[in-house]
Amino acid sequence: MGALVIRKLLYWMPFLFGIGFIAPLTAQTMAYWQIDAPLGLSRIGFGLLFGGLWGLYANIRGRWI
Repeated sequence: MGALVIRKLLYWMPFLFGIGFIAPLTAQTMAYWQIDAPLGLSRIGFGLLFGGLWGLYANIRGRWI
C-alpha cells in the first residue's frame, strides 16, 4: 500500500515541482525585475499558471525541455 502511494506521488512530481518551486521562482523573478504579469493576473497567479503548465508538460512528455 505504501509503495503504491509513493509511486503515485513520484508520478506527479514534475507537476508538483512546477507548482511548488517554479511558480514562486517566476513570481519572485518578475518582482525583482519589476515586470507586471500579463492578462491582469497577479505575479503569483501567473507563476502558478506558468509553473503548472510547464510541470504538466514535463509530466506528460517525460522531460522538461
